[in-house]
Amino acid sequence: MGNTSSMLTQYDIEEVQQHCNNAFSQQEIVSLYERFCQLDRNGGGFVSGEEFLSVPEFAVNPLSQRLLTMLDGLNFKEFVAFLSAFSPRATVQQKIEFIVKVYDSDGNGKVTFNDMLDVLHDLTGQFISEHQREILGSSGLKMEVEVPVD
Repeated sequence: MGNTSSMLTQYDIEEVQQHCNNAFSQQEIVSLYERFCQLDRNGGGFVSGEEFLSVPEFAVNPLSQRLLTMLDGLNFKEFVAFLSAFSPRATVQQKIEFIVKVYDSDGNGKVTFNDMLDVLHDLTGQFISEHQREILGSSGLKMEVEVPVD
């Protein structure tokens, strides 16, 4: 898979479609490939975190730093698989697994109360102080979500 949409063969399109569980049509995959090539400024076949930050909507997203850990260094097939969680054709299970990956700060496969506090901090930034966060954390509320991955 090269740098132009003409380099994307029918076989490549079908392979990517299968890899993302048919979350995108063939035409959508071609459009995603064109966007991927625009992001891949150095033509290396991978999109860096810095290249993702060139998308204004992504750069201003309060969860962008969390997403960057999932995005940095993706090839086209991985890029489409990542985006498939946002497709209306994605299953509820796929969407839940994606959310757990985003919210699971320590990577233990569970979304704990502290993970949620970290997300709250990311979303509110300067609008919630560390002291307020500590009060929330010591309030005795406990939460943990674990989603089995098939």
